[in-house]
Amino acid sequence: MPLKHGRWHMKWLQSGRRRDICVLLYGTDGRPAQKLKTALERHHDERIDPEQFYGALEALERLGHVESRTDGLSDVYELTEAGAEHVQAYATWLDEQVDRDDDAS
Repeated sequence: MPLKHGRWHMKWLQSGRRRDICVLLYGTDGRPAQKLKTALERHHDERIDPEQFYGALEALERLGHVESRTDGLSDVYELTEAGAEHVQAYATWLDEQVDRDDDAS
């Protein structure tokens, strides 16, 4: 069943960092936490405080959007099915907004 935009969606979107982490994980089999953090820092061209980064990952786990596993010495994070659905719903909403703005021109 497709997700609808609503209050559930807003909790996920309260943090742009959480949203960006999910986008970076989308379509992957998971990424080690440090590589994920580095990709996020490169995208935003700024250093991210480790406590804030891991806090965002923990919040996403609590909300059921990502899950972690240990692979050797690394913690690897990947999207759950619910997390992937949220990214898809966000991408659809974003496309609708961009299309709407194009129509208004």
